[in-house]
Amino acid sequence: MRKSWGEFVFYLAVFVFVLFMSWNDYSLFLTLGVVLIAALIMFMLRFYYPLSLEKRIDRVEIFLRKQQNTPGIYINYVLANRLDDEAELVMEQIMQKYKRKSTQASFNAAYGLHLKNMFAIRQAVPHIGLSDYRTYYETILLLEEGKSEDARERLQCIKKQWMRSTLLAGIELKANNRDTAIQHAHEALNSSRGVNRYVLYKEYERVLPEVVEHIS
Repeated sequence: MRKSWGEFVFYLAVFVFVLFMSWNDYSLFLTLGVVLIAALIMFMLRFYYPLSLEKRIDRVEIFLRKQQNTPGIYINYVLANRLDDEAELVMEQIMQKYKRKSTQASFNAAYGLHLKNMFAIRQAVPHIGLSDYRTYYETILLLEEGKSEDARERLQCIKKQWMRSTLLAGIELKANNRDTAIQHAHEALNSSRGVNRYVLYKEYERVLPEVVEHIS
């Protein structure tokens, strides 16, 4: 309710300001510029910030739960919360909506990881367009094959800190080095934002609960 009231006040202020500009014969170009800037600000606050910058887990969760009509975003909530029946349905929606092969590959790899289906990940990896994500899944495959040293070497190519730390946490956890895994997991959470932070939080909530004890 508070957020809806805030949005109402924001739009009302924009409306009054535009009305003021019209009454005082400001140019149409300038008036449209104000409207576009206001729309951009609202987009940033309602969509981009919770998607990519927010650190509060509860706020990201509220955002994700409202994205049922955007399967490419909603899938993060479904997979993070292990909603397997719903995940299958959302994946079907994604495959119907996103026809680009590289886009489908990224989702297939994430879904394969959720199912621990290494064959699905292996099939998807060559078609993933973003190099960090492709390397991320390549490292996971090496780790599953027991090639931990190769996995450590491979992940050094990844630029995103949260990805590197996530993989290192997985490597150390698999080697039963729990304290070191916890350290890397903290690094991963601290360097992540938005949806990525939420997904990591939910995973560590299950496998490394010590990491998320004081995070909200």
